[in-house]
Amino acid sequence: MHELSLCANLIEQLQELAVEASATTVGRVDLKIGVLSGVEPQLMATAFSIAQEGTIAEKAALFIEVTQPVIHCHDCDHEGEVSPQNLLCPHCGSESTTLVKGHELILARVELLGPRPDARD
Repeated sequence: MHELSLCANLIEQLQELAVEASATTVGRVDLKIGVLSGVEPQLMATAFSIAQEGTIAEKAALFIEVTQPVIHCHDCDHEGEVSPQNLLCPHCGSESTTLVKGHELILARVELLGPRPDARD
């Protein structure tokens, strides 16, 4: 399950972000996972729950948004959502398309918690 190694890297990234922001914990993590990314959202959620134990993200809630494939057609300039099994242009039928969305794995949002930089003791 490569999702576990992805989550280990994600935890490292969250740790770095928390240190930069002087945060003490991570409250929320939002990911965008494309259906063509090769990452299974349910496995990612399970792996995250394992990887977050004993880390700055131990109590973080994970939210996953699954994104559908979107193509851009070079022949008719159409851009739109398509089926993961058919990346042809739905408008003109062209094979000359570029996948512009649906293959990503993006850390979209992180909620960091802890003392504010201007807080006084």
